[in-house]
Amino acid sequence: MLLSKGFEVEMYTGTPLGDSVGLADKIVADLDGFVTEPDSRNVEYTTAPFFSYDRLLCALVSPRVKLRAYLERLGNYTIIPGSTLSLGGSDRFYRSDPKNPYHAYIQETYGTKVVTASIHINIGISDPELLMRACRLVRVEAPLYLALSASSPFLDGHTTGYHSTRWGLFPKTPAHVPLFESHTHFIRWTEAQLAAGTMKNVRHLWSSVRPNGNRRPYDLNRLEMRICDLIVDPLGLLAVTALLEARLWQLMADPSLDPLEKSTLPASTRAEDLVALADANEKAAARQSLDAELRHWQDGKPILARDWVAQLYDEVRPLAKQRGFSCFLSPVQKILSEGNTAQQWLKKINQNLDTRTIIVQAIQAMAEQERELEDKLCQQLVA
Repeated sequence: MLLSKGFEVEMYTGTPLGDSVGLADKIVADLDGFVTEPDSRNVEYTTAPFFSYDRLLCALVSPRVKLRAYLERLGNYTIIPGSTLSLGGSDRFYRSDPKNPYHAYIQETYGTKVVTASIHINIGISDPELLMRACRLVRVEAPLYLALSASSPFLDGHTTGYHSTRWGLFPKTPAHVPLFESHTHFIRWTEAQLAAGTMKNVRHLWSSVRPNGNRRPYDLNRLEMRICDLIVDPLGLLAVTALLEARLWQLMADPSLDPLEKSTLPASTRAEDLVALADANEKAAARQSLDAELRHWQDGKPILARDWVAQLYDEVRPLAKQRGFSCFLSPVQKILSEGNTAQQWLKKINQNLDTRTIIVQAIQAMAEQERELEDKLCQQLVA
């Protein structure tokens, strides 16, 4: 038996030349399964939770194939990879729902810093105290998943100095989020934020990971990792998810992996030191992804993100093999050897390609991969 898994997938729509165009209102009106984001250049779809990676793969690919066909009929539009407005448009907001007061608040408070595309990975955990323990571990290791997924080195046609411009600029809210020591702690903290106005509603918790459920903060059933940039390669996304699931199985087998227990940082300040360390590691990973020097949460010693990921991969692979999903984990090694999307795009910049050419090539490669996966994998499963 595996854990249930599902995705919230945000993507840009626009022209085959890479210019973002706001089409969300039309898409949501005409296609089932898609919802709007505050800016109309984004659209989102959510997969149902599945235990099987095979079924999850089809759930990822099929809506994109449907959306792509619709966009082509609508007027030769397409899906644009990347997690920022790579080629332009960050100077203004295009509201998808002008009458929505929460969207108005977001626009007025944050501007286009939130007009990004990302992947939110949801893993089902129904026990609230186990969920809090899982959130603590994922919080201090979230920079590794950002390092694997970084895909936003451009903004408005220029390199920014970040591998994940999205996470480097994103307004994490509230500014300080603790490691939740218990479900009761999470409830009391959330109620205090709502009372103080630092959170406008229970959804207004924009951190790298958060507990989620049907009636937050009281009724919880899943961990939601929000830090990842958009991974357009479905096999790469499943690999990152498999790494996360294997790590959670490891935690369930060994509760002492809880950072509040395992860390050798001073016990008197451990929770706050771990938060500061995790936040600093997120900033470093946003800038240099797999090449970032991080500090390990267990002992505070420096370690390159790619080396930490490789160690984690080797550690959890036997467990993934035992549970029958190691084949979905293996593409992590490909990301480590070939680089994440941001690193591949920046390599092309160093080869004197311009940002538009790089994005156009990525649009074409994304479409081709979808066609291959739809034909070779999803059709077989249906049969």
